[in-house]
Amino acid sequence: MSLEKMKDLQLNEESPKPETKEINGILMTKIISDNWDKIWNFQAKPDDLLIATYAKAGTTWTQEIVDMIQNDGNVEKCQRANTFDRHPFIDHIAEGICMTSHYFPGLDLAIKMPSPRTLKTHLPVQMLPPSFWTQNSKIIYVARNAKDCLVSYYHFSRMNKMLPDPGTLEEYIEEFMNGRVLWGSWYDHVKGWWDAKEKHPILYLFYEDMKENPKREIQKILKFLEKDLAEETLNKIIYHTSFDIMKENPMANYTTLPTSIMDHSISPFMRKGMPGDWKNHFTVAQNEKFDEDYKKKMIGTTLTFRTEI
Repeated sequence: MSLEKMKDLQLNEESPKPETKEINGILMTKIISDNWDKIWNFQAKPDDLLIATYAKAGTTWTQEIVDMIQNDGNVEKCQRANTFDRHPFIDHIAEGICMTSHYFPGLDLAIKMPSPRTLKTHLPVQMLPPSFWTQNSKIIYVARNAKDCLVSYYHFSRMNKMLPDPGTLEEYIEEFMNGRVLWGSWYDHVKGWWDAKEKHPILYLFYEDMKENPKREIQKILKFLEKDLAEETLNKIIYHTSFDIMKENPMANYTTLPTSIMDHSISPFMRKGMPGDWKNHFTVAQNEKFDEDYKKKMIGTTLTFRTEI
C-alpha cells in the first residue's frame, strides 16, 4: 500500500493519547519504557552526529541547519525527505504502533542507516545510550529558556496525538515545574547536558542566541563540524533555515503527517518561534510562582538563560 493511500485511510482515525510509564524516575511513553533495553543498547559510531535537546527547544531548526551544512547549502538535497527520515529520532519506537511506524520509523531507521549518521534525541544526559560516550560521538545540544519551552511544549502536546493530554495551561505549568512531563525535568535536562560538555565533545547552544544572531551560531556549528563554507553559502543557509521559510517547508514542518498523528488545526508544529512569547500566556501570579521555583531549582549552576531578546 502506498504512503498516500495509507495516509488517506487514516486521516480521520482518532489515535488515543499514549500511556506513560517511568524509567529511572523519568516519565516516558509506555512503548519507550517497554522497549527501553533496545534504546539503551543502541550502538553509536565515532562518526555519528547527535542533535540533543529538551522537547521544543529548536530541534528541527538545528536539524535543518546541520543538514544544509552537510549538503553545502544544496536546498534540493535537504528536501529529499522529511526531517525525521533524514535524522532518525532514536527515542522513538514504532513497534506496536499501527501507524506511526509508517511515518516515524525512529530507532529502527537509525540502526539501518549507513554512516555517517545524524541522529536526534530528547533523552536526559544520564539516559543517553552509553555507546555515544564510548565512541566519543559529537553532540550538538540546544537549550531554550524554560518559559518559552513550556509554552511551546504545551501547544505541541495539544496537537500531537503521540504525547499525553496536557490539560489546561495552569495544570501544565505545575506538571512542567514538577518534571511530570515526557523526558522529565527541564531543569535537570539543561543542567545535566551543561555539565557533560566538560568531559565530552558537546557544542552547547542557546535558542535565544540563534534567534539573535543566526550567522554567529551557525559559524560555531561549522567550526564544531570542521566545515568551511563560502559566505554566499552561509547566507543561503541562514535564509533557508529562517522560521518563515521553514514554516512553509513540508519537509521540515511535519505537515506530511496525517491529522491522526499531528493536528495542525489545533496548533501548528511551527507556531511562533519567538523568544518572549511566554508573556502572552503566563499570568502575573503564574510568573511570580514560576520565578520563585526556578531560582530554587537552578541554584548552584553557572547556566543562565534569557527569557527575551
